[in-house]
Amino acid sequence: MSGTNVGKREAIPSGVGQFKLYLREMTSAVHAANKTWWHDPATGEPLQRNRGEMIMLMVSELAEAMEGERRGLMDDHLPHRKMAEVELADCIIRILDYAGGFGFDLGAAFEEKMVFNRERADHKPESRLTAHGKKW
Repeated sequence: MSGTNVGKREAIPSGVGQFKLYLREMTSAVHAANKTWWHDPATGEPLQRNRGEMIMLMVSELAEAMEGERRGLMDDHLPHRKMAEVELADCIIRILDYAGGFGFDLGAAFEEKMVFNRERADHKPESRLTAHGKKW
């Protein structure tokens, strides 16, 4: 990846390197736990998963989280937890499964993106205050 700050350890917030390794471990663990979704239940043959469908399932988890926040709901399956909290967890599970199934290294991408965002001009307060800045 190009960029002057990518790979400079001093630019990475504390703990990001450790989180990268943990994210890699969790990706493998979640994908292994979801392996039945990657095989035909009748034949056991591997399935060609539809990437777009899988991404939209992530979006649906986020929409459910938003609905839980909007209505102040508790979760149906884990009633001691807020619906938004559980749906965000579902989204993380779907993201990690997708990454594991398609060989993405989210740990490394996360670390590099944290470095990039730290130095990104359009994320700085003075830039966000401009007429076309990212206000939210």
